[in-house]
Amino acid sequence: MNVKTLCLSILYEGEATGYEIRRLCVEGECSYFIEASYGSIYPALAKLEDEGLVTSRIEPQDGKPAKKVYAITPAGRNAFAAELAEPLAEDTFRSPFLLFARFAHILPCELVEQRAQEFLDRIVEERRIMDEAMCNRDITAADTWVMNYGRAIMDAAEQHMRAHMHKLITLARTEPHKNAAE
Repeated sequence: MNVKTLCLSILYEGEATGYEIRRLCVEGECSYFIEASYGSIYPALAKLEDEGLVTSRIEPQDGKPAKKVYAITPAGRNAFAAELAEPLAEDTFRSPFLLFARFAHILPCELVEQRAQEFLDRIVEERRIMDEAMCNRDITAADTWVMNYGRAIMDAAEQHMRAHMHKLITLARTEPHKNAAE
């Protein structure tokens, strides 16, 4: 899956600006699929437009600069469906917390405890947000399936943290190594 396909997926559901696409990719429903930055979204949209897969129009706004609104074309809908039919790449999971946990043994106990609690709190908050989204009457059965998958992953992560966080904390040094980060 690439950024072009992600943009097509968002536009498949309706028109959007580059800013709205970016917001969905960072904090919205698409944030769980792939990573996309402004630096990758706008070039992808330009390429999609050059390929005739999306169109754009400029909409004036009162007291603000005009905005560019993108829409998917019928060819874009076909290209999106064709991309989905291709073999999928392996899922990628990256976690700054897991890197931190991997080296907990060189860090002060208080810092490990603090970061572990922050991580657990984030999981709980993300789950709360997902639960709220499940109450939205506009979600489809497919949205529900995907969200339930995400909730199951979050549940497993939360259960693991609650059951094993103390083990991570005890790995930490009570006196940090001289070169350990604070």
